Amino acid sequence: MAHYQRIGFVPPKRHTQHRADDGQLYFEELMGEEGFSSDSSLLYHRTIPSAVVEARVWDFPDLTTTPNHPLVPRHLTLHDLFDDSPDGAWTEVDAVTGRRLVLGNGDVRISYAVCGKASPLYRNGIGDECVYVESGTGLVETVFGVLEVGQGDYVILPRATTHRWVPTGREPLRLYAIEANSHITPPKRYLSRFGQLLEHAPYCERDLRTPAEPFLPDEQGPVEVFIKHRGPGPGGIAGTVHVVPDHPFDVVGWDGCLYPYVFNIADFEPITGRVHQPPPVHQVFEGNNFVVCNFVPRKVDYHPLSIPVPYYHSNVDSDEVMFYVGGDYEARKGSGIGQGSISLHPGGHAHGPQPGAYERSIGVEFFDELAVMVDTFRPLELGEGGQACDDGVYVTSWVRGQS
Repeated sequence: MAHYQRIGFVPPKRHTQHRADDGQLYFEELMGEEGFSSDSSLLYHRTIPSAVVEARVWDFPDLTTTPNHPLVPRHLTLHDLFDDSPDGAWTEVDAVTGRRLVLGNGDVRISYAVCGKASPLYRNGIGDECVYVESGTGLVETVFGVLEVGQGDYVILPRATTHRWVPTGREPLRLYAIEANSHITPPKRYLSRFGQLLEHAPYCERDLRTPAEPFLPDEQGPVEVFIKHRGPGPGGIAGTVHVVPDHPFDVVGWDGCLYPYVFNIADFEPITGRVHQPPPVHQVFEGNNFVVCNFVPRKVDYHPLSIPVPYYHSNVDSDEVMFYVGGDYEARKGSGIGQGSISLHPGGHAHGPQPGAYERSIGVEFFDELAVMVDTFRPLELGEGGQACDDGVYVTSWVRGQS
């Protein structure tokens, strides 16, 4: 996003000689989007960032997907993907190679991981990543610097940012990874024509956390970098491991408008009204053919005849994915959905509150709920993780319990 940052040791003029005190010439790298036509940053390396001494195939776990056919809404219990494994097994899982694909299409993939060990160095060469931290703490070490992350954080990682995840607490780091084939940005309607977040936006630049200083680890090369890129695998995705002679975290300074950052869901200021507000008021980010929204604790509709839970609606152009991460989601009571659940409401199916929730919500003044929503504009298919944790009965939940 167009919010200029300058970190570390950079020269007064771009594309000019930049030297260390001993005369060593630093190597300038332009990391930019859309072929020199959009946001970029300049990074100054101590070693050549292009150097590779070896390459091999990175074999992914199962990335195939299965169509949602016959068309049904689904309840996926993500915690079951890891919590039914032997005690302590998560300590041997990392945030990159341990991801299990839950849902995906040609625009976006949603994965889940419960991890306890540091990931390899990793770079997504296909698109930006938006990773939501459900619980736990960790460091995201990047070529731009280090980000401290914890519960409720969205971590935005621009395409091709070399980074790794390092859990830091005694509890597992639970991550909900939204991988795009595009860039992920604040919604355009929140931004001025120059890129500043506007007054009506539910968050602003002060709410964003960025790297504070360059990160120069003690580690020496050679090291491995795991790269996800376009190729011959399922969904046109392939993996390669580069062995590089020097550690890529060798940047002495950088500046520009492209970098990783963190936004915490607690800093989202909800937009409310006298009657029920539609989902776009909850939007926090967008990518190509999908949006990310969050539902946070908030006062609800205050018209004297209002019905605070959502009206029934048909998503004729999109699939809706809700990840329930806190509180008690009023509209889903009685369905079996709880924290750690996903609901998938596909386009072509009219969905809304569970039986009893419509009447029960009348007169309620506040919702204590926390959820992350992804709406896609092409159908989502089930990954192996999604198939493994599907409860198989959610489709009948609007019938069960009715008088």
